[in-house]
Amino acid sequence: MSAYVPPGWPSGVHPPGTEDFERTAQAWLLDTVPPDYRLHGVLRRYPLALAAMAIHHTRACVMGAREGYRTARTELGAALPPHALDAVLAAYRAEGRRLVATAQAVELVARALRGEVFTPQLQDAPPAAQDGPPAEQPGTSSATAGPEPLDELSAKRKTADAAESLAERPARDGAAKPRKAPAAQRPPARNGGARRKARSSDKQAAAG
Repeated sequence: MSAYVPPGWPSGVHPPGTEDFERTAQAWLLDTVPPDYRLHGVLRRYPLALAAMAIHHTRACVMGAREGYRTARTELGAALPPHALDAVLAAYRAEGRRLVATAQAVELVARALRGEVFTPQLQDAPPAAQDGPPAEQPGTSSATAGPEPLDELSAKRKTADAAESLAERPARDGAAKPRKAPAAQRPPARNGGARRKARSSDKQAAAG
């Protein structure tokens, strides 16, 4: 049974744990960095040091390609015909995909050199192709999110406070003095009022 390697593992490097793993990993890493790196003996004696430098180099290459893609129209638009500029952008896209894949592979090799053991995962699948430079296309912006939503706890508190104020309002209103009802809505006078009117009429008749 062959040793397991994760998706994105470079084809020229033997699987971790095999006899030729470090030798093939070192040879492949030297191909990912500038040729002058071969002049430093420490990088040949310590493959992990070479892997660390290769990580920084490949990441910088990805960032440089993205920056070049983003500024290509400004830098070259006035000097190149449209079809040539389109070809330059296409080259940036192709190289961007290659550089991103290389940078990911370098990180996998570095992890293996540190002793990490890879095991199959259910989510392991061929990684989707990632565009390097196109992620930095001119005219696009990552600031597309709208305003932050209202805090849920704050909203619940406001709702509870409103309900409480409505429940307490009748109690507060009941403590106030009742206002007099209009004359049309007052209840009719009792019999005592009619008697007083009759007595006053009798007195007026006797005086006359």
